[in-house]
Amino acid sequence: MRALPVLLALAASLHAQEPTIKVDVDLVNILCSVRNRNGGLVSNLEKNDFTLFEDGKQQDIKYFARETDLPLTIGLLVDTSKSQERLVDIEKRAAYQFFSQVLRKKDMAFLIQFGAEAELLQDSTNSPKLLQEGLNQLHLSVPVGGLHPGPVPTQQNLAGTILFDAVYLAANEKLRGEVGRKAIVLITDGVDTGSKTTKEKCIEAAQKADAIIYSIDYEDPSAYGFGGFGHVGFGNGEGDLKRMSGETGGTVFHVDRKHSLEDIFKQLQDEMRSQYSIAYTPTNPKKDGSFRKIEVRTSSKDFKVQARKGYYSTAGGEN
Repeated sequence: MRALPVLLALAASLHAQEPTIKVDVDLVNILCSVRNRNGGLVSNLEKNDFTLFEDGKQQDIKYFARETDLPLTIGLLVDTSKSQERLVDIEKRAAYQFFSQVLRKKDMAFLIQFGAEAELLQDSTNSPKLLQEGLNQLHLSVPVGGLHPGPVPTQQNLAGTILFDAVYLAANEKLRGEVGRKAIVLITDGVDTGSKTTKEKCIEAAQKADAIIYSIDYEDPSAYGFGGFGHVGFGNGEGDLKRMSGETGGTVFHVDRKHSLEDIFKQLQDEMRSQYSIAYTPTNPKKDGSFRKIEVRTSSKDFKVQARKGYYSTAGGEN
């Protein structure tokens, strides 16, 4: 098992300085999904069906593609804190099936588990065998009384679930330099206890990495004093998951009595394969590091577009 290599290096200076992230605003790329009133995916739209705005000003769509064939890099982040203890075996099986079905030859995936610490169990690979081996290493990650500090500094070294730290590190260290489509898939109850990174900073890191966050709200009712699936939100982390996914163009899925984790992974696979790829050159040429708001609309009021809420306009790199 290997601790995420960058964690030790970042531990003493996670917030000492802002990372230098360069973004070339000459071309802004957006991946989006469209759903109808019933929540079904709409995958047969054309370029003329979309209208795009940046900071309220309409932009000219330069490139458009349906069911994009761009390479896909997936970071699977699995919550292995105490509240998830009874769910790990199910997660291993469902995640392996998901990887086997969704990854193509030019796609990559990596695996991180997080609880009291964050650990890289498998670096980026296309090998189902290596991903299976990584999944087999999933184990409970709980505080150890402060005797052995984890790689990410947390209050009194007694962090229970460093969700925001894990998202920040996956986006900033693993995905920022990748090309093509990038996604962070979270399996968690959404509860963060002890991260040094704020929710806002982890969202910003995902936006700067051009990564979509898909959240799978998977909770063990018994961990919160309930006997079975009656409703979601036992751990009160759903709001944070909605914020992270909503700001980056992703979706929050819920495992419940009617939807197993395998069902959710199938829905996620369908969504990833039904994306539209849109690119435009902004009418605002300034490269001042500001956050630019993006809105994508369709010609039908019956459709809802899922896309990231904006990007950072820093010169010299990639969106």
